[in-house]
Amino acid sequence: MADAVAALHRFGTQRDRLRAALARRLRLPLNDLDALEHLELAGPLSQRDLADRLLLTSGAVTLLVDRLAGAGLVERRQHPTDRRVSLVALAADPALPDVPELDRYHAAVRAAAGALSGPAREAVSGFLDAAARAATEATRELREPG
Repeated sequence: MADAVAALHRFGTQRDRLRAALARRLRLPLNDLDALEHLELAGPLSQRDLADRLLLTSGAVTLLVDRLAGAGLVERRQHPTDRRVSLVALAADPALPDVPELDRYHAAVRAAAGALSGPAREAVSGFLDAAARAATEATRELREPG
């Protein structure tokens, strides 16, 4: 058990380093890169949802979205059912440079996942989902007034 937990922590620290290096390469603040990743994973989000995911205030996320929209990376869209809410979505053709190193990283991760048997993939996915739920809960607890 300890080796699986240690491997998860090693991955987490290395992924943090990857995100920092990518943010520098793209000349983006880390919060901006995180916002793009949330939008890529979840699809369009309200500014309130994006602020919650990034642990930012409404004012800070407004500045972040303004900055990303000004750079051509996101766009604001009208919510399909609530006129009072606008959604933030990745731009159809974001003005980001090609990052071949990131493409190689994604290919290596896909290859590692592809090398696992079906049951092993299910076990790894289950472990990572449980770890994500634990992180979500710990984040919620940390945000509560102490």
